Parts: sequence; C-alpha cells; structure tokens
Amino acid sequence: MEHIQSYYSNSANSSPDRPTLVGEHEADVCVVGGGFSGLSAALHLARQGRQVTLLEGARIGWGASGRNGGQVVNGLNASLDTIGKRYGQPTADFVGSLVQEGASIIRGFVDDYAINCDIKPRNIFVAFNARQMRELEAKQTLWASHGMHDHELLDERAVQQHVGSKRYCGGMIDHSGGHLHPLNLALGEAAALESLGGVIFEQSRVTRVESKDKEPQVFTESGNVRCKTLILCGNAYLGQSVPELAPRVMPVSTQVMATEPLDDALAQEILPTDSCVEDVRYILDYYRLSADKRLLFGGGTVYGGRDPADVEAKLRPQMEKVFPQLKGVKISHAWSGNFALSFSRVPQLGKLGDNTFFAMGYSGHGVTGSHLYGRLLAEAISGDSQRFDRFAELPWYPFPGGQRLRAPYSTLGSWWYGLRDAVGI
Repeated sequence: MEHIQSYYSNSANSSPDRPTLVGEHEADVCVVGGGFSGLSAALHLARQGRQVTLLEGARIGWGASGRNGGQVVNGLNASLDTIGKRYGQPTADFVGSLVQEGASIIRGFVDDYAINCDIKPRNIFVAFNARQMRELEAKQTLWASHGMHDHELLDERAVQQHVGSKRYCGGMIDHSGGHLHPLNLALGEAAALESLGGVIFEQSRVTRVESKDKEPQVFTESGNVRCKTLILCGNAYLGQSVPELAPRVMPVSTQVMATEPLDDALAQEILPTDSCVEDVRYILDYYRLSADKRLLFGGGTVYGGRDPADVEAKLRPQMEKVFPQLKGVKISHAWSGNFALSFSRVPQLGKLGDNTFFAMGYSGHGVTGSHLYGRLLAEAISGDSQRFDRFAELPWYPFPGGQRLRAPYSTLGSWWYGLRDAVGI
C-alpha cells in the first residue's frame, strides 16, 4: 500500500522503496510499526548500538504519523488534574515532569539528523466563552506548579494578533509547542535509523505474533523474524494481529483538508504569527499554515474508525465559520486517518511476556506522546525501567459495551460534551 493521497504525501521528501520481508530472519530488537512510536524507540536503541529491524505494513508514516494535523502539542489527552484525581498526586507530579519531553525529542532528532520537516514554533489554544477561559487560566496555573512556565494567557484583543478570527474571546499560547510536516519527520527519522545500521522492511504486514516465548517471533505473509526483544507499535492499525491488545483501544477517524496556496496578504491576515491553533472544545477544530501557505484545517471524529464520505463537506462549514474570508477558497486535498483512543485517555504502555513491549493509545496527542513513549521503551529495554514501570503500572479500563458497543457509547458521550460546549456549561 502506498501513502494515501494527501497534502503530506504530495509534498513528501524523497524516500526509497524498501524491501518486503521474505523468509526467516533474526534480530536483536524487532519493532512492529513504522510510525513515530516505533521510529522513536528504534532510533533511541540504535543510538545505543543495538541492532534493530523494523517492520512496516505499508510505507513509513503510512498511518496516523503521516496523516495528522502536524501540531506539536504538549501533554496527554487526560489533563494533569484528571490524572491527579484518578491516580493520585504523585502520579500527576511524575507525568507533569515529562509531558514536554516529547517535543524536545522531536527537536533533537530534527537537529541531529538535519530533517527537513518545516518545523515552526508555538501553538495556541483558543476559547469561545468565559468558562473555557477559566479552564485555560487553571491550566496555566497547574502547569506552572509543575515547573512549566511557557504558557501566556491572551485576552480577546491579544488572541486576534495571532488568529484573524472574531470567534474567540481569548486563549493561551504555549511557546514550547509548535508544528511541522509529520510525514517528512517520519521519513527523516527512518533515514536516520538506517544511517545507524537499522534495517527497515516495508509492505510487511504482521499477521501473527508469538509474544510469550523467551525469543518472540513475528510473522508476516511472506516471512518471519525471531528476536531477543519485540516492540509492538502498530497503534490504531495493529488490528487483530495481537488479540491481547485489541480491547485496549478504539480506532477513531479524524479528518484534515488543505486549501490551495493563499496569497501572502491573506495568509498574514488569518494567522499573522504563523502559529498552529486548536480550540478547547470536546470535538475541536485545529489548523495551521503549511510551508507553502496553505491552510491545513482539521477536526471532527468518527468513532470506530470509519471514513466520512465527503471530508470537504464535513470540514468546510467549520473552516468558513472561523475564517469567513476563506469562503469559496479551493480545497486541494482532503483526507482521513485513524488514531487510537483509550478509554482513560492515557496512553497504554506495557509488556506481553518477558521480552515483548508495547505502546499505544495516544488518544489524539500522538505527535509528542509517541516520541516520549519510544524513549521510555528504549530505556526499559536497556535496563532502566523506572519511568516505563510508572506508566505500565497504571490500570487500563475496557470500553463499556466491549468492542461491539464502544463506538455508539462514545458517540453518545461526544454528543453530550458537544452540547455542553455549545451552551457554554
């Protein structure tokens, strides 16, 4: 399978066609999944001198890592406040100590390996009403209590210096956030892995895993790998190839579209500081400018991972509410992709057997979270499991109704939270 048609695939840096796994192979470490989690773990291990083989079912960055909004947003989907109430203050303090680390890892990879991925600074959270502004004020205070002082509150006038829209009453800028071309980041990380001796097989979809053995095995349609350590990073696209992991997450579809390139004046009018933006509703809009000044606008969710019939028809009304000056602008690309949602909104990190590790369930915050969890996987495999264990010990909860009813249950929940957002409660 080739990359889906999107702005990212049409503006991707050159990348070689890598071989398909054929026959029997052995590896020190085998990584399943050529997205950010697998690439981050593989790169961290290869930098330590480990011999790494990576299997990707399609092309590098084919899944969520090459289709997302490209926003470098710090934190998990579950807030630090929620984590503290659910798991205790020591856990919230631990999570608070590392939620900015993923962005630091990304910038380190970009600098160390000269990855051309249009990386830019700043992300902004925007609010529609006073209640949402109070939530942003509380978030700034909470994050500052964990030593994070990169957040600046914006009143209505100040937010309009960054976003040329009259929809918002204020917002908050995170100066440590940012945005980038996600597929080019993934392609650059894959090239970096190969420069360190890593081996990548593409078009090698995993059909079965034997994870309980001392030396795990991974089977594809045309070959298999026996390894000392196995890492599973397929996330929303792992499917039923590892039945033990399937109930932990639900695939959720989100959509993005790209306008044709905007003239300089219009691009400056809508996003004067070239920051990326997301609102704070339960079902949110998110948007930013590409390097060639297209507006990339995303939003909406479809629980269960189904693609909508017409992405542009779904997103254009929201875009034109935010930016009426874009009414009628041509849309050049529109696409969809799945992320993996956990019921707790906390990523899942753990082990199946002694030598099989997994990471999944970033719940829409995967650009930074996946890079962090890749590092935690590498730490544990290299003998320092302290941070890995703190996450692995957190309980996971199945979706109510199981795999059959989880999508309608979540849809009902989203309607309720969407109603709350609409009426401002």
